[in-house]
Formats: sequence, C-alpha cells, structure tokens
Amino acid sequence: MSVSPAIVLDGLQFRWPGQSALCLDIPRLEIAAGEAVFLHGPSGSGKSTLLGILGGVAVPQAGRVNVLGNELTAMSSRARDRLRAAHIGFLFQQFNLLPWLSAIDNVLLPCTFSVERKARASRRHSLRDEAERLLTQLDLTMSHWLKPAAELSVGQQQRVAAARALIGRPELVIADEPTSALDAERQQIFIDLLLREVGQRSSVGDVALHGEISALRSARTALVFVSHDQRLASHFDRTIDLRTINLAVQADAATEPA
Repeated sequence: MSVSPAIVLDGLQFRWPGQSALCLDIPRLEIAAGEAVFLHGPSGSGKSTLLGILGGVAVPQAGRVNVLGNELTAMSSRARDRLRAAHIGFLFQQFNLLPWLSAIDNVLLPCTFSVERKARASRRHSLRDEAERLLTQLDLTMSHWLKPAAELSVGQQQRVAAARALIGRPELVIADEPTSALDAERQQIFIDLLLREVGQRSSVGDVALHGEISALRSARTALVFVSHDQRLASHFDRTIDLRTINLAVQADAATEPA
C-alpha cells in the first residue's frame, strides 16, 4: 500500500508584504512520510519562512502546499491552527518555553490545545508518564521536571522544548536551528536523542525502547531539521541546500554585481 508524502510543494511563491521581490520561489519539493531531511542554506535564503509556511503560519501568494494530506492554502487560519496543534511538532531556535511553568508542564502544553494529540500521548501511558518518559530519554532527570523553565540551563531548556515537540507522536516534526547554542559534543548527543525519538534510531539491546521506536516508525514521523552546521547532515536520510530549490535566491545571486 502506498503512503502519501508528508510534504508536497508545487509552484510555491511567497513575498513579504511591502516587498516586490519573492522570498521563496520553489517549483517542487516532496518529503516522504517518515523521512528525516537536513535543510541548510545561508542567512536570507528563506529557511525560517519556509518552515512557517509548512506549519501553516504563513500563506504563499501562489502555489500548492500539501502537508500531511491537507491543502493548507485552501484551509482557514483556524483550521491550520488545529492541524498544527494536533499533528505538527515544532522545535524553535529560541525554544519558546513559558518561563514560569515547570519543565513537565511545558512539555504537556500541546496536549491542552489538541484532543487528538492528548489521546495519542496517553495511548500507552498516562499523559504525565509519557511526558516523564520523553524527558528521561532526553537526559533530564527527575530533579529537573518540576523546576520552572527559567531556572534551567540553555541545554536543558532545549531538551524540554524537544520533548514538547515530540509529545503525542506528531506525524511531522519541524526543528529550526535547535543545536545552535550547543558545543560539538552536546550537538552529537542531542541529534542522536532526537533521531531516536522520531524513530530513526534505536539503542542496541534496549528491548523496551525498541518497542517504542517500532511504534514511532509505524506512525511514520517525518523530520525537517534546519541548521547552518553541515557537519550534522550525515545523520539524516537526505540533505537539501535551499539555494538549489529556491529560484528567488538564485535570481538574487544572478543580479549581484561581480
């Protein structure tokens, strides 16, 4: 049985209000369900704008945007909000945690906005148990769970944000420069943990964890990971240089003085 792609873009064109030049001009992009994609490009190449369109936050002026079988350009803003809350996990560069909430309450937030996501998160465990499982897999001990997010280190906040993005097994996870504040060693650890949780890897000999990973693989979670650090690309199924698919960037380069 064929599986629909997680993302299909056709003839996508986007410009910011008040700007005459296009920011994005992407003739075609397809990302398979369950695929882990590393997306890179220099500042100004449209990475964050593209992620906003994939999440239904921004709407292009032209083209087709199909995410998880939904035509975003044909949906109301409220419908896009519901889709995002139920089926898409976002890991932001600045984390966007609520500083006064505890780590575990930040992780549980997406489940307060979506009944579907709450149901998936509590399918195998209680909701709190699932949040604790994710925090544990992301190397946050019980001593961190009840601390306000503002009292955690940058690295700890990052892992709380990752657990929040992953709870409820979203079909698509979007990560925007999530390792920019980490040194090389912490980057490697974080990438391994993230890929394991979206079902790309399992720990050898860990039978219990292997069961969890098998469930995630069957859910076919797709991952779009944006970073400037191309050393991380080898961990992913496919690498995309945004400059090679965004004609708007190519047009800008062609008009620059020699």
